[in-house]
Order: sequence, then C-alpha cells, then structure tokens
Amino acid sequence: MKKIIHHLRKQPEEVRKHVLHIIIFVIAAVLLVLWGYSLSKSISSPETKSAIKQDLQPFSLLKDSLLPSKNK
Repeated sequence: MKKIIHHLRKQPEEVRKHVLHIIIFVIAAVLLVLWGYSLSKSISSPETKSAIKQDLQPFSLLKDSLLPSKNK
C-alpha cells in the first residue's frame, strides 16, 4: 500500500484527481448497492407490509369519499 501511495504522489496533479474521482465513484457505487439490498430486505418484511397497509388506509378512505360511486 505504501508503494502505491508513494507512486501516486509522484504523479501529476491531474492524474491524482482522476484516481480520486474513480475511487469516489467506486465507493459510491458500493454504497448504493448495499443501500438497495438493505432497502429491498426491509420493504419485503411482513412487519413493513402491514405498517404500509395501515398507513395507506386513511388515504383509501379519502379516495372513496372523493370519487363518485359507480353503483349510484
């Protein structure tokens, strides 16, 4: 690791900036993948599904009260 750092320090500033941008992009991609994986796990849990149904219930009642009924 020290050899890599010393080699990078000898490079021009433009090359060091390119390496920095590549490293930041790779870390951001890894974080996005981990976030997506954990989000899909938490959304698919039964507890979350029941909480979502309970949270959406007032909105369905509001929708039913605003839209005219087809049976009338």
